[in-house]
Amino acid sequence: MSSKKVIITAALAGAGTFKNQNPNVPYTLNEFAEEAHKCWKSGAAMVHVHPRQDDGIPTHNIERVKATYQAIRDKTPELIVNMSSGLAFDTTREMRLAQILAVRPEIASLNTNTMNFSFFDRKSGQILQDGVFENTFTMLQDFGKAMEANGIKPEIEVYDMSGIDNALLIAKQGFFSQPMVFNFVWGVAGGAAFRADAFVAMKHALPPGAVFTTCGVGIEQFPSVTQSCLLGGHMRVGLEDNIRMPNGELAKGNYELVEVAVRIADCLGRTPATPDEAREIMGIKKR
Repeated sequence: MSSKKVIITAALAGAGTFKNQNPNVPYTLNEFAEEAHKCWKSGAAMVHVHPRQDDGIPTHNIERVKATYQAIRDKTPELIVNMSSGLAFDTTREMRLAQILAVRPEIASLNTNTMNFSFFDRKSGQILQDGVFENTFTMLQDFGKAMEANGIKPEIEVYDMSGIDNALLIAKQGFFSQPMVFNFVWGVAGGAAFRADAFVAMKHALPPGAVFTTCGVGIEQFPSVTQSCLLGGHMRVGLEDNIRMPNGELAKGNYELVEVAVRIADCLGRTPATPDEAREIMGIKKR
């Protein structure tokens, strides 16, 4: 597959972005299905999903998770649907894994660090919600093994260099399928801020043949995905991470952020991968 192909992912909602911040954040099954379809039409090959109840509350309810996944698949069967194993602060490790195994998506997130994971007023430094995101080595091992055993490609989420080191230590057990797929996450309060030189160092720390993408919170979204595209990696945008366009206006939907990623890629001489091309790049077998 040509390195000119870039996988664009739309992270549709997350667990901490709500309609009072941007009214276009999806909650209902229909809203998720419509948002995902618009993103595919705009150039996304994959969507990343944190299911919600109709009132917007993040949920680990297996029936709701299944229904959200199926609504997206029914509307746009071509899309890759990447399900989150992170969910919300009050979700146990057993719940986090159970809903992934119940759905058996083609790919799902696999986190690498126990870390502070908080919400701040970025201007004043005031803590709005404080939390710890638990991801022990045992969880990294057990989640990874269960995903691979069920034909689910792990997307390895790293929030700084230590996440790569943690994954590579566990990878010595030999259960990760190749190529390993990594997502560099920038700007979480508790993780690393985006720095161009840190990005390059993390790219060089990856194992041979690894595939990498990136996402950034808020104003770090567009600089980080631009650098990833420039260095031969892939791009994640979406309302989970950022609710605004480059000019500061609220995005009309995830699809508008995908359109920005497509324009960035075009400026750098790259073209969006189709879902099937993305599967080939990441070593995923189509269901």
